[in-house]
Amino acid sequence: MRVAFLTNVIPPYHKPVLEALAARHGTLRIFLSTPMESNRSWKVDWEGLDVIVQKTVTMRGRWRHPRGFEEPTEVHFPLDTVAQLSRFDPDIIISTELGFRTLSAVLYTKLRRRTRVIAWTEVTEVSEHGRGLARNLLRKTLRNNVDAFLALGDGGIRYIKSLGVDERKIFKLAYTTDVERFASVPLARQPGHERRLLYVGQLIERKGLTQFVQALARWADANAAERVEFLLAGEGPLREGLERLPVPANLQINFVGPVAYSDLPKLYGEAGVFAFPTLVDTWGVVVNEAMAAGLPVLGSVHAQAVFEMVRHGYNGWTFHAGDQEETFRALDHTLRASPAELDQMREYARQTALSLTPQHVTELIDDAIQACVTGRAECRFADV
Repeated sequence: MRVAFLTNVIPPYHKPVLEALAARHGTLRIFLSTPMESNRSWKVDWEGLDVIVQKTVTMRGRWRHPRGFEEPTEVHFPLDTVAQLSRFDPDIIISTELGFRTLSAVLYTKLRRRTRVIAWTEVTEVSEHGRGLARNLLRKTLRNNVDAFLALGDGGIRYIKSLGVDERKIFKLAYTTDVERFASVPLARQPGHERRLLYVGQLIERKGLTQFVQALARWADANAAERVEFLLAGEGPLREGLERLPVPANLQINFVGPVAYSDLPKLYGEAGVFAFPTLVDTWGVVVNEAMAAGLPVLGSVHAQAVFEMVRHGYNGWTFHAGDQEETFRALDHTLRASPAELDQMREYARQTALSLTPQHVTELIDDAIQACVTGRAECRFADV
């Protein structure tokens, strides 16, 4: 079977899944809009994969979300999709997102009617809240011309269903990475590191870091006898503002700066709890990485990875980002957990992450492919 995969870039966490997909189907060609986006620090790595970089026009804009943040965006318009697909002649097209790229794939199927289109929808009901009318109209136009939808968790399913998509065409998807590599980190933590908080990612408004540090400072102020440490790995425009936030003397915030993807397992091994207070994230693969490395997650349910993987009091703690009282209570549970409780939660966190391997995610994708091939699209709403 010849499979075409259309996407913006190849993040390092997607490569294991794409490798597994290529091994399963024999012929997988990946069409990229750009080698790497300007706001990403990832190293370009598609060794061993069949990759074509398309002729693309990129437009820059601003994403303004009702939750009160905004950030720059890049929207890619690959211009030669139909021509590239005509040369490759795929049986299946998997197209990420629900925009110009997927529209081009649908247009190609008007020329090659045996080809099926699967939309890999990197959206949830939270991420798409407040989107413009034109975008919603395009997506509702595409719904009847796409053969199957891969939806990220329950939030993704709810959004796709809100477009009026027949639920038999929706297949539940999760994200993962090379979890075995992160699981090589020993579960035991050095004395004093058991409750050391760690965040990995961009330092931007959307990640909810300002509100989280304020709640953390409040907790530290109310518990003056406790020493609290918070490591932030990454860079972004919010760093200067975070550095200026007033915090009590018993709260130490350390800015680690950018960390190479290959060095992340070591960094996770030096922390005790992973903090992910995002206001909006369609998934959040850092949650998979941290849990595989044995970190309980203190995370916002506005990330699908937290919503799907973290059970409050079992392998982490959850809260609604933006709710300061709920954030404070989750912090209190976290920072008062005993060493024995944390040891047990580390084991449960790793078990959770190791159940979501690249091979398992490939099987979820393959469910949609086989349904398209046999003509019996059937919804997979079961737990991923």
